[in-house]
Amino acid sequence: ARNLLEYLREQQDATRVLPSERTIVLERFRDEIGDWRLCVLSPYGGRVHAAWALALSARMHERFGVEADAIAADDGIVLHLPDLDADGVESLPSAAELLLLDPDEVEQAVTGEVGGSALFGARFRENASRALLIPRAYPGRRTPLWQQRLKAQNLLEVARRYSDFPIVLETYRECLRDVLDVPGLQALLRELHSREVSLVEVETRNASPFASSLLFDYVATYMYEGDAPTAERRAAVLSLDRDLLRELLGQEELRELIDPGALQRVEDDLQRRSEMTRATGADELHDALRRVGELDEEEARERVFEGIDADALLRQLVGERRAVRLRLAGRRRYIAADEAGLYRDARGAAPPGGLPEAFLAPVEDALMQLVARYARAHGPFTTAQLHERYGVDPSSVLRELERAGTLVRGELRPGGSEREWCDVEVLRRLRRASLAALRKEIEPAEERRLAAFLPAWQGIDRRGRAGAGVDRLREVLVPLQGLALPVESWERDVIPRRTGAYSPSWLDELCASGELAWVGAGPLGRSGRVALYFREDAPALARPTGAGAQQPPSAVEHELIRECLRRGPCFFSDLLVAFDGPAEALREALWDLVWAGEVTNDAWAPLRAPRLTLARAEVPARPAGAGLRGGRGGFSGHSRFSRRQRSGAQSQVQGRWSLTAGIFGAGEEDPARAAERRRALAELLLERYGIVTREQVLAESIRGGFSSLYDTFNNLETLGVCRRGYFIEGMGAAQFALPGAVERLRTEPARESTLVIAATDPAQPYGAALPWPKREREQGRPARAAGAYLVLVNEEPALYLERGGRSLLTLLEEQAGGVAGPFAEQGGPLRAALRALAESVRAGKLPRLSLERIDGEPAMSSPLAPQLVELGFHSGPRRLTLSG
Repeated sequence: ARNLLEYLREQQDATRVLPSERTIVLERFRDEIGDWRLCVLSPYGGRVHAAWALALSARMHERFGVEADAIAADDGIVLHLPDLDADGVESLPSAAELLLLDPDEVEQAVTGEVGGSALFGARFRENASRALLIPRAYPGRRTPLWQQRLKAQNLLEVARRYSDFPIVLETYRECLRDVLDVPGLQALLRELHSREVSLVEVETRNASPFASSLLFDYVATYMYEGDAPTAERRAAVLSLDRDLLRELLGQEELRELIDPGALQRVEDDLQRRSEMTRATGADELHDALRRVGELDEEEARERVFEGIDADALLRQLVGERRAVRLRLAGRRRYIAADEAGLYRDARGAAPPGGLPEAFLAPVEDALMQLVARYARAHGPFTTAQLHERYGVDPSSVLRELERAGTLVRGELRPGGSEREWCDVEVLRRLRRASLAALRKEIEPAEERRLAAFLPAWQGIDRRGRAGAGVDRLREVLVPLQGLALPVESWERDVIPRRTGAYSPSWLDELCASGELAWVGAGPLGRSGRVALYFREDAPALARPTGAGAQQPPSAVEHELIRECLRRGPCFFSDLLVAFDGPAEALREALWDLVWAGEVTNDAWAPLRAPRLTLARAEVPARPAGAGLRGGRGGFSGHSRFSRRQRSGAQSQVQGRWSLTAGIFGAGEEDPARAAERRRALAELLLERYGIVTREQVLAESIRGGFSSLYDTFNNLETLGVCRRGYFIEGMGAAQFALPGAVERLRTEPARESTLVIAATDPAQPYGAALPWPKREREQGRPARAAGAYLVLVNEEPALYLERGGRSLLTLLEEQAGGVAGPFAEQGGPLRAALRALAESVRAGKLPRLSLERIDGEPAMSSPLAPQLVELGFHSGPRRLTLSG
């Protein structure tokens, strides 16, 4: 047990996250000769991994022109890539680009690759030997294995000319069903696309413990690659009859497209069993005989309404000579009298006497007409069903109708196991009915579902994030680029909720390395809003909304700072040297330019420092020689190297300052690049929200609004990047979503839930994409204010904690506990919200609370005060307090 725990600890130290059924890890490192090794660490088993490895090899060859040797095992996949570029990591495809294959296309990719794999060659030899196609030259004597391999190769060379060679088809079936688990791979890829399973990418100097185990298999496979048998090593791409293979594999084809409920409704209409088509009298039952065909007594009863005597109606039709009784396939059935000649010529049934000559006239192609009508009155049917109905072999007739275009054949009926026949018009009707059923299933979700979807999509409080480190921080910040948020919200609310354990040094590291940059987006009280950008992505993105909205006046300080920074980045002390005036004025001018989005810093520490008005003695001392400007210098009574007064003011201006124009590039205002920037912004919004609506774009105050991005979203839909539809009720008809996000939106939560989230968090939709709930009490209104928090109960806003933790608003109407509905056993949803609020304070997610007012009234006299005291709040003279 100790060895196992130590093994897991070593793996976590190497990759910062352990692979699990909810997390797939892509590890990359260089081997001894400098080539890249990619290891997919996953617990989903060898059958899934083998299929995935084949598809990955096809993806690498098709998209990147690289031959990637892939080896699959029960614990993951190892890929070997040649050194693509001297740039190293930048030349490698990203984890999402490499691993996130399309679930609907992966089976075709695996089928195309398996024919050229060693697996196919080995299985073909075994199947050919089992089928006695490789006989022994001398019975009773062993045949050397290498001779069997040569014979298998020769046989494979001949078999590739015939697309329906049975051993080739059997080998495909065995590989795709017995050896590989393609359906399991498709299910895993769908979960990756919907983010139910996370994908984490890490780079290590050497192989981690898990990856080292996989490398043993890789070395064992390729050490003696030259000794592999020729048939296994050179299995060529074969000419394959895909229809025969689908029949052999029992692939579902249209089975997944046809809705079972829609099929039942269409068949009931065709068979006159539905409420709209049942008979109420003899005329309607006679019409059913002509359209459906022969009926026995039981079948006739199914086609009339309850309370109507079907037997009496049949006797009436027989008495009026409008229907006759015949014996077909051993059973007595009723037919329309004018079709007696048709059944006579088709089935040899002797009609009763007394019928008019016109009813007994010869009918050409009688059996074909009978089968065609059967097809028009039924859904997908098999040859055996038709044979049972009429007692004849209809195969030749069915093929004639298929050649004439009247019938089609395929795997149509849901849950079926063989190919069926279907009338062309009936199939069109089935498709329309199935589409209508699917449209009903994809009816827009309620607005409140967005409040549960966004936190799940953005990974709020997702388990297994502890110790993720800088790599996880990069992953979190990619979709949040360009989003202007209050400075304190980034490190207090937004980043920790997505990374789990968080250290400020991670953000400092990304900023100091130049990988990450921040840009001001307007002042906010004593602080302001900033947006984050990865420098490699910033040229394709626009400045944050709010940057430049309030340009600072062109004072002397502002112009001096701009002039100095145009020459290059510099420290605050360098600016002081060129400035003839109070240092505090220069500092204030510098922060004016910061919030206007003109100036940035290569450190995050200045943003953490409190924005306070400082005395002149508290600002950093002027560098030596700075006071000589203008003749006001002179002997100060101190050595230039004497100890200077140090204070927290230095943290406000530490680091190197630079102009943000260098982040966004020289072509920031180039109209020719406007389309490129719009596409990058559209893709970023899709990654951030999963589902983009007009309201979300307006909430971000994007220049040009939703209309400026509409054509870009249309182009992305054409390329298959996103889907357009009406996914969320009441949020506009034009909504664009990633495929995985739609399924995630419609997934109902398995249990009742509570969530405490910052009001400004982008995963919190109320006050932005969704309106705040209406309140009967108007003592305060919720807002997306920095430092405020919202408590959601089952996707509904329940509590609003104002900034400072002194005032609380209830957004639910019920005040008393013990109400019916969600959380009834715990005292109602409001009680659950209060409990979640208290637990968040104790867990350190919220600061200390000192509630003075609840719904505009003194907290001590509020009806909620007893419940808060029970939950651990301390009662004081004027307030209720709770500390972490």
